Amino acid sequence: MTSLDLTGYQDPLTIQRVLHGARTIAIVGLSGNELRASHFVGYYLKRHGYQVIPVNPREPRILGETSYPSLTDVPVPVDIVNVFRAPDALPGIARDAVAIGAGSLWTQFGVVNAEGAQIATDGGLTVIMDRCLKVEHARYVGRMHWLGFNTSRITSVRGGLQ
Repeated sequence: MTSLDLTGYQDPLTIQRVLHGARTIAIVGLSGNELRASHFVGYYLKRHGYQVIPVNPREPRILGETSYPSLTDVPVPVDIVNVFRAPDALPGIARDAVAIGAGSLWTQFGVVNAEGAQIATDGGLTVIMDRCLKVEHARYVGRMHWLGFNTSRITSVRGGLQ
């Protein structure tokens, strides 16, 4: 098995361009379970003004939105297809993303599949792989402080024991 070089799929300028140009994000594998990472990411993105479209055949509604059984059932244009599925599902998802004319295919941590990336690239999609959309949004849109959160407070007062 050959190792896939992910460098080309993790370019910071490409990530920023995709984030700033997107308004609609279809999340394949979005869970209704609040304890799942996909749910937290969807909730975060929705709070930050994105239209989040759940794609999960097992649930009719997630995060107050209609959930669709597959990408090809989504009735509106999609800027980013965000994938929370096993790597072996990526080629089929990439084909669907190309078929609906999505702008980009974004896979979460651990979702790495060379065939899926090639299908999406050949279909004209920008591919970002093995990166968390929420983390990258926080990094580039200013929602992350060096401690991991934005305190929105500037102070010279030291905390703790003095």
